Amino acid sequence: MNKYESIIIIGQNVEEEGINALISRFTDLINNHGKVSEVTQMGKRKLAYEIGKNKEGFYVLFNFEAKPEFIAELERNYRITDDIIKFIVVKKDEE
Repeated sequence: MNKYESIIIIGQNVEEEGINALISRFTDLINNHGKVSEVTQMGKRKLAYEIGKNKEGFYVLFNFEAKPEFIAELERNYRITDDIIKFIVVKKDEE
């Protein structure tokens, strides 16, 4: 299993309940295929540029371990979730 870091940006119109639901949904998805070591809610921040009429977004950072095959499935789930406006998954270097 490799270590990964993923940041998602949730749209500005999503309420706190919706944000918590998305976080628990993706935490469960990752835990089914690997192991989440940390979830950090970075809060609402101003975006560098407007994305689909969003000027702000709620940032969430996931640190986790998973098999490389799972990353495509995770990114597919990010893409089909309407409330997520941007995401990135990065493999962390072995220390």
